Amino acid sequence: MQADLNLLTVLDALLEEGSVMGAAERLHLSSPAVSRTLGRIRKVTGDDILVRTGHSMTPTPYALGIADEVHRLVRQANAVLSPSRELDLAELDRTFTVQCHDALASSLVPVLVATIAEQAPGVRLRVLAEHSGDTDDLRHGRVDLELGGGAPALPEFRSETLGHDPLAVAMRPDHPCADDLDLAAYAAHPHVVVSRRGRLTAPIDDLLAAEGLHRRVIATVATVHSALQIAAASDALVTTTAILCRPLIDAFGLVTRPLPAPSPQAPVNCNWHQRYDSDLAHAWLRDRVRAAFAALAG
Repeated sequence: MQADLNLLTVLDALLEEGSVMGAAERLHLSSPAVSRTLGRIRKVTGDDILVRTGHSMTPTPYALGIADEVHRLVRQANAVLSPSRELDLAELDRTFTVQCHDALASSLVPVLVATIAEQAPGVRLRVLAEHSGDTDDLRHGRVDLELGGGAPALPEFRSETLGHDPLAVAMRPDHPCADDLDLAAYAAHPHVVVSRRGRLTAPIDDLLAAEGLHRRVIATVATVHSALQIAAASDALVTTTAILCRPLIDAFGLVTRPLPAPSPQAPVNCNWHQRYDSDLAHAWLRDRVRAAFAALAG
């Protein structure tokens, strides 16, 4: 037999009020409706629950024995159906998984970790490198947030553009183009392309082709770190983002020059699954990510 949980709500009111009329007023129901429900409760339990003693009603020994348990169950059900809309950061105990490329891990993540440690000491951040291909990690909850340039197209995902990052060209301080970088010089020198999928071309190649130019790509690597390491030891140029890659650029002692061609800035997106839309802790994390990028960009 499948239990009707609505009976618990009426039973709790009957046991606390001690009368059908009192329970009806508390539940905003009619007395006949509560009386009929009491009849159903008696049939289900096999107990009278409340019996008349003169002008009042008295709970049976069985009713007295289950009163606390009934009240606890009703409170738990109400808590499930009416979750708290307040977030206690001091008591928050949770691990969030963020997936991003190495430039974001080197620039945004340290700011994010510092903020989390200060505001919510019980929260841990797991940072994963982005995959070379698409995965279902976001859909299945193995990743809470994806940070990067892409944005999922399916309606079950949410995406917010945190901002944009201008492109720049990284090179050694004593590179022949350090003092003067025009489009012809840009095309004449070797290049390292950053691509998690191993692509040898990028949108800049279309701009070069329109000017009758072609650049020579000597390598494609999956991370900015690897590309800048090559640039630090050669004449190779690396076209990358100016803001998010700054910590890595500085770490390798490189300099940047503006890309000598009109090019749109790279978007920085934050992606998550719609199941977390109303999750207060997840919303707080997204807000911290948003603030971390604003601090870097500002």
